[in-house]
Amino acid sequence: MLTKLLILLACILTISVAHADDSAKSKQIEEKFKSADKNGDGQLTLEEAKAGMPKVARGFDKIDVDKKGYVTVDQIKAMAN
Repeated sequence: MLTKLLILLACILTISVAHADDSAKSKQIEEKFKSADKNGDGQLTLEEAKAGMPKVARGFDKIDVDKKGYVTVDQIKAMAN
């Protein structure tokens, strides 16, 4: 019984740490996106990405799945996971 409880607690702790890491990563992406989005329209063009988020620029075509010519912060977060 004690072993099962310890395993459960270890799982909960692991999930909590992973969630905290995801939250920190998400916040970092949002901050970089906001800084790179020079006109503040919530859309990052390839040129804005090249200047402010070079990793996004390198994968721009994969992130811009709808081929609209811009990516959103939610699209970037989805690809980062």
